[in-house]
Amino acid sequence: MNTVLVGAQWGDEGKGKVIDFLTEEADVVVRFQGGSNAGHTVVVGDRKYVLHLVPSGILHEGKHCVIGNGVVMDPFDLMRELEQVESWGFTLKGRFHISERAHMVMQWHRAIDKAEEAARAEGAKIGTTGRGIGPAYAAKVGRYGMRVGDILKPDFLDLVRRQVAEANRTITALGALPLDPEEMVKLYAPMVQALMPYVTDTIEFIHDKLEKGATFLFEGAQATMLDIDFGTYPFVTSSNPTAGGACTGSGVSPRAIDRVIGVLKLYTTRVGEGPFPTELLDDDGETLRKRGGEFGATTGRPRRCGWFDAVIARYAQRVNGVDFWAMTKLDVLDAFPVVKICTGYRRKDGFVYTTFPADLEVLKWCEPVYEEMPGWQCETSHITSYDALPENAKKYISRILELVGGKLGVLSVGPARETTLRISI
Repeated sequence: MNTVLVGAQWGDEGKGKVIDFLTEEADVVVRFQGGSNAGHTVVVGDRKYVLHLVPSGILHEGKHCVIGNGVVMDPFDLMRELEQVESWGFTLKGRFHISERAHMVMQWHRAIDKAEEAARAEGAKIGTTGRGIGPAYAAKVGRYGMRVGDILKPDFLDLVRRQVAEANRTITALGALPLDPEEMVKLYAPMVQALMPYVTDTIEFIHDKLEKGATFLFEGAQATMLDIDFGTYPFVTSSNPTAGGACTGSGVSPRAIDRVIGVLKLYTTRVGEGPFPTELLDDDGETLRKRGGEFGATTGRPRRCGWFDAVIARYAQRVNGVDFWAMTKLDVLDAFPVVKICTGYRRKDGFVYTTFPADLEVLKWCEPVYEEMPGWQCETSHITSYDALPENAKKYISRILELVGGKLGVLSVGPARETTLRISI
């Protein structure tokens, strides 16, 4: 079955681990959007692997991995990551492919990103990682971006000079120092030879594999509530990490998709600015952060933590058409005598929102409505079957499924590969 896997909250749900688990049944893994502002972590034995651009399937020899046309790729981030993957002992030759239609994040995009964020007033900052993702997507939509296929052109370095000169107008207008075009040329010249072997017509490659019966796994970065259209705008990423983005970001028809798997952390986290209705600023929030190791894989920033929000999970189920859920980090909740599920947002006049509002202003006047359930207060990370879970843990999961819809497909009770329980997929 061809599968799309998406995050259903604000990211950091554990997609990397779930993709690693599902890759065993796939022939090709395709990353379809986002950039190096995402971080997927996979733990194998006592080794932890963190990937930002390369699909997590690269950790399985013999699997093909594709960076699709919907990705914005910083070539230097990618080169460093490829070197790291090879240092881990995994081969790339013949099984790693970059779409010639994918756009590149250039150094001037990073400079613009940082300058724009610095120029925003307090309270209006987006919380960008400063990696140039937004400006690269803006250049793409503005039809002046640079695509991976451009490195194959003989005048590529002249194009770099022209782009730097154009970008400097924006950079200096924002009060930052301009970039030196000739320094940029020296920087990018070696990159051409390093990446050229991987540049591929991935549309042809993907459809050739589809016609031969290969099984695909489409990997999203970030998550539903960070989607440019469906997320907490403007505190969002610049692409569509929802299921529909798998088609536009890879060049396959919706008819090629057999199922959608959504990843849900069994509590909620967020990095950066933006609304977070169930955020905990107390000891419970700190316990979730410490037990869950909630620090960004890309930025190292501490994540904001809160109780499970069924409102956004139900919203994600509808937007993505989730068939199965992969639920993660159950073990983080082992210490709590009581666990809570948010079922709505109550306004001061008593009105309760049970779906996520488009206008974020209304959330300022709301408080979460919680259901409380007894915790299980015993260790679950050693458990190898769903039936062996504590009864209260099973009741907690069942109640979430009642509220959000869909079926439980995978349950993770710890960070390692072997702590992933297959339920119904």
